[in-house]
Amino acid sequence: MKIALIGYGKMGKTIEQIALSRGHQIVSIVDINNPEEFQSVNFKSADVAIEFTTPATAFDNYMKSFAAGVPVVSGTTGWLDRISKIKEKCEKEGKTFFYASNFSIGVNIFFALNKYLAKIMNNFPSYNISMTETHHIHKLDAPSGTAITLAEGILENVDRKERWTLETAEQPTDLPIHAIREGEVPGIHEVTYESDVDYISIKHDAKSRAGFALGAVVAAEFTAGKKGFLGMDDMLKF
Repeated sequence: MKIALIGYGKMGKTIEQIALSRGHQIVSIVDINNPEEFQSVNFKSADVAIEFTTPATAFDNYMKSFAAGVPVVSGTTGWLDRISKIKEKCEKEGKTFFYASNFSIGVNIFFALNKYLAKIMNNFPSYNISMTETHHIHKLDAPSGTAITLAEGILENVDRKERWTLETAEQPTDLPIHAIREGEVPGIHEVTYESDVDYISIKHDAKSRAGFALGAVVAAEFTAGKKGFLGMDDMLKF
């Protein structure tokens, strides 16, 4: 498969290594210094583009990829206020877009576990709920997209919580997310249920970026040749 990389930081380089090891070809690399690459013959020849950049640049990258006729797999977070426009492009113009807030297989199992536990804890209002997420100092958005996905899974299933908030809960119905940025931490997410007598927690701790990168390449393999707006639920069929 021919793959274009959009973003060539640590994640982009890890994706490149894994893609090559799985027999794919990297035909184009777009980074901050060569935005004209979107118009190149090499970029347009790609079966799929894998995008990991910044919240400020992601949406424009998607539009340029669509204009070049290249499907996109993206793991960039912090831009979801515009996701309806991407879905519209897929539905009305036949574009292809695969989005995940986290491509790790383990994290997506964690998402499923989180929803299951939330359904159970909906029946036990004596437990208050909170979340902590820790990432490297280079991550620009807070809370993380993964934390937001976890929060949404809780809000869908726990009647006593109505919205997530960053750091502090202003109302009893708020779900607070504590965001920590330190060192080179790939990603730690912990959901805690606490009562007066005990607490229950579930936690995912990534050892490296390799799990995210592998998931992104597998998603690219899944996306090639398909149409529409896709996600990890489509690929893993949980």
